Amino acid sequence: MKLDILAFGAHPDDVELGCGGTLAKEIALGKKAGIIDLTRGELGTRGSVEIRNQEAAAAAKILGISVRENLDMRDGFFVNDEAHQLKIIEMIRKYQPEIVICNAIDDRHIDHGKGSKLVSDACFLSGLMKIETEHQGEKQAAWRPKLVYHYIQWKNITPDFVVDITGFNEKRIEAVLAYGSQFYNPNSNEPETPIASKNFLESLNYRAQDLGRLIGVDYAEGFTAERYLGVNSLGNLM
Repeated sequence: MKLDILAFGAHPDDVELGCGGTLAKEIALGKKAGIIDLTRGELGTRGSVEIRNQEAAAAAKILGISVRENLDMRDGFFVNDEAHQLKIIEMIRKYQPEIVICNAIDDRHIDHGKGSKLVSDACFLSGLMKIETEHQGEKQAAWRPKLVYHYIQWKNITPDFVVDITGFNEKRIEAVLAYGSQFYNPNSNEPETPIASKNFLESLNYRAQDLGRLIGVDYAEGFTAERYLGVNSLGNLM
């Protein structure tokens, strides 16, 4: 299956939090999108791997994701080395996306920055023909995505561009809330975490509203880019 967009997250829920609205919008426009989770989030304070697996599947269904896979890297301890890069390269060559979206370039959780650099490096290496990979016994052709973007997570990173997600913010929040074990629930007996607070849940809307305000729409998501963005004409800018 060839995908238009392949989104990577160090943990299940990273993609929904960072670019769920954008994926929902692009899918509604006819694009095919997939998600690759690097880890199972097994070090998470709340919930369990089994629960997170169920939540990830439910969130993908809400967004209309074509495929979701997990690479079973070690939560907290994966590194940016050849072995891990080859796992990412195999996925890029398998799905041949035009666009890759991945973790924030710098963030509170150490896996986010690590995952960002790992995926970014693999996107470049995936285009080198002399790096040989196989999938299910078949040799893979080299493939390099045209664009690599990074979503924004805990830290308030200044975006290079923002995407209008008006009309899709509700679906984004619904996908996030599919991870019921992770986020605010006044009836939960699980330990408190920064992302399980009411403040964090409310921040999902007010950050999207603030980014939307800057371009004159109701809601938006922000991204950083690895190269200059081109436009056909000034009239296409928002």
